[in-house]
Amino acid sequence: MNTVHELIDEIDHGSMPDAERRKVLLAATGVLGGVGLLAAAYPFIASLEPSARELAQGGPVLSDISTLAVGELRTVAWRGKPVWLMRRSDEMVHALQQPNPALADPLSKRSEQPASCVNATRSERPELLVAVGICTHLGCSPVLHLDDGALNAELHAPGGFLCPCHGSRFDLAGRVVKNVPAPTNLEIPDYRFTTASTVQIG
Repeated sequence: MNTVHELIDEIDHGSMPDAERRKVLLAATGVLGGVGLLAAAYPFIASLEPSARELAQGGPVLSDISTLAVGELRTVAWRGKPVWLMRRSDEMVHALQQPNPALADPLSKRSEQPASCVNATRSERPELLVAVGICTHLGCSPVLHLDDGALNAELHAPGGFLCPCHGSRFDLAGRVVKNVPAPTNLEIPDYRFTTASTVQIG
């Protein structure tokens, strides 16, 4: 088999038949064209990669909720924040859907959440809470209380969240009660279901 140098020499000196010379030149042109195309396409492909800012903020996080039990609160890390996943019972969902005069912003008008979560349960699916577990007062982390009689009476529900630092209280949709230090409801991050049992946060 001829080496590249031998092929070039044959083309230069005209000792190669025209048909074969044409094939070699076409093949060489194809290779050079392919390399040029890759070189031209690289900047466009690279632009599809996440930016340095996006990488610093952290990408999406996937969480399997197939084993999440009713009443269980699971925490995952996203962008340096604790994000809660909680499966609510039918009783919890029903309580959240009832009017409650104790809530400061029951319709979440002053709160941060996706448009699809502006509802009584502040969620895509009523049974699943996805919320950033950081109090909107000074950044403490509220604690889930399911058997606190006083909290349950205030929220008219079987459970809620109590911030141990300054006493802010939230229902099981992350809505804050009146007259506490926290000014707004808990943040609901952008999220979506990639499968029936997998949540993508971010």
